[in-house]
Amino acid sequence: MSCPICQKPPAPKYRPFCSARCADVDLGRWMRGAYAVPSTDPDDALRAIEEAEDAILHDRKPH
Repeated sequence: MSCPICQKPPAPKYRPFCSARCADVDLGRWMRGAYAVPSTDPDDALRAIEEAEDAILHDRKPH
């Protein structure tokens, strides 16, 4: 298995990553919401739309 960020061999200390830098890049992606599990549940989509509309109306960021 190679580092999921840069494809270099993993370092035992940071496994599955090759370095602290790649581990931090991955953490940043999680925190920004770049990773998500897609849903086919219509309720999830409707809820997301409603939250975004509410956030726009109240001038704040959606969840």
